[in-house]
Amino acid sequence: MAVFASVSSSKKCGSAHNRASRHGNRLPFSLEDLIMSVGNQYQVTTQDWFSQKKGNDEERDPQVVFNVLDAMLKDSLDRLKTMRESVSLTKIGFNGCILEVDYTGCVAMIKNLCLEGKFRAALWLRNKMILKGVIPDVITHNHLVSGLCKAGDLEKADKLVREMLEIGPSPNCATYNTFIKGYCLTNNVDKALDLFSRMAYDGIRPNNITCSILIHALCKKGLLKDARKLLEKIVGDDHGKETSDIITSTIFMDGCFKNGDMAQALVHWDEMLQMGSRIDVVAYNVLIHGFCLSQDMHNASRYFCEMVKRGLLPDIFTYNTLISGFCKIGNLDEACYIHGVMSKMGVAPDPTSYKMIIQGLCIHGDVTRASQFLVRMLKNLMVPEPLIWNVIIDGHGRHGDIGKAFFIRDLMVSFGVLPNVFTYNALIHAQIKGGNIVDAHSTKKEMLSTGIYPDVVTYNLLIGAACSFGFFHSAVWLYDEMLRRGCEPDEITLNALIHAQMRRRKHC
Repeated sequence: MAVFASVSSSKKCGSAHNRASRHGNRLPFSLEDLIMSVGNQYQVTTQDWFSQKKGNDEERDPQVVFNVLDAMLKDSLDRLKTMRESVSLTKIGFNGCILEVDYTGCVAMIKNLCLEGKFRAALWLRNKMILKGVIPDVITHNHLVSGLCKAGDLEKADKLVREMLEIGPSPNCATYNTFIKGYCLTNNVDKALDLFSRMAYDGIRPNNITCSILIHALCKKGLLKDARKLLEKIVGDDHGKETSDIITSTIFMDGCFKNGDMAQALVHWDEMLQMGSRIDVVAYNVLIHGFCLSQDMHNASRYFCEMVKRGLLPDIFTYNTLISGFCKIGNLDEACYIHGVMSKMGVAPDPTSYKMIIQGLCIHGDVTRASQFLVRMLKNLMVPEPLIWNVIIDGHGRHGDIGKAFFIRDLMVSFGVLPNVFTYNALIHAQIKGGNIVDAHSTKKEMLSTGIYPDVVTYNLLIGAACSFGFFHSAVWLYDEMLRRGCEPDEITLNALIHAQMRRRKHC
């Protein structure tokens, strides 16, 4: 029995020591010493028990033996309990040093999981923290609410907010703003307004960001009267800030323009001026954009001049809005003039500025000037997207200048921009227009060699050309190839083949 007790106790000490050594630096030396000392004490006490009961052991009294075993078992359980409590207390003391590190790490992990879209894992970690008596702060919960709203899982977001109200932390205005925006993004404005009402019930005062989100959503849905009422409430609020009011007012005015209610937008503009609101660049941009939407470029230019007279410097958005407006009405000279003015005013044209000018010039047939803007763009170290290259290639092709079209394609490749199916369709269209059907088929082969597959436009161009030149069998062969490649014919394809067949029958 003494041997059994000695071996048993030594095993406990050995296993405790191994656990401590396996964890390395994770357990403090004091914890390891505690385990060793409790184990050693257990071994000494066990030996004492058998020393005291040696006489009874010699008399071979079974009852005494069982009493000894019962007492040993009870003592072992008591000591294990004491040992466990001591270890827990020691760990609590040790974890007190790293509690802040663990909390910060868990919170950071929740944020990263939300950014990666792993919301189930983030919620699981949050629940684990709560079970351990640690509740993440409101900022962490806001990350979770934001992520769930962006993912469209508003039911889970609602459940999370309700749990915050029950166990903490209490949701703040940012929480509700995020949640309201989530409903607005799903076009559920009614639910967003319910949340807006619930904020006051929960003791949270909406701010101007809340109202701006709702006004934008109401305007987007065409509910201008409701948006107007909400705006009046903000303006009449004594706690409202002038800067916030101008932002909210600008959102409302933009909503009026986009809903075609120019009169309401201008009335509101006059009210802003009468109230002495500090009109900023953004407000003027919204006004100018509104006039450009209705193609009223005269008033757009007038307010642009007024903006400059007030000492407000137009930004890239102002200039791009005017360029877009002039391009849409076909006034390319004025658009090019604005493009030149912005550089002199210290605002460098961006890719969007060039894109609008180049597209506008190509649409109206001035491909030469469009190419000049392309060269200027490249000199300014801006490599255009494929769309801009394709527009110029198509423009040269439509004017019958196949050489320049291929030159632009080669220049495009030299700048590291790979041609796409639209590039090849523009080249094929140019060759067909010039009567070079054989060359068009060669371009199609080149297209396939680069791993780009023809689409319905490619086949319509080639089938239409074959039918026009009387190569009906070639047209049918292209049609069969089109089906084999899984390209679905459209109405243009079928009409070309039907008309070609009808012409054949007339000649027979």
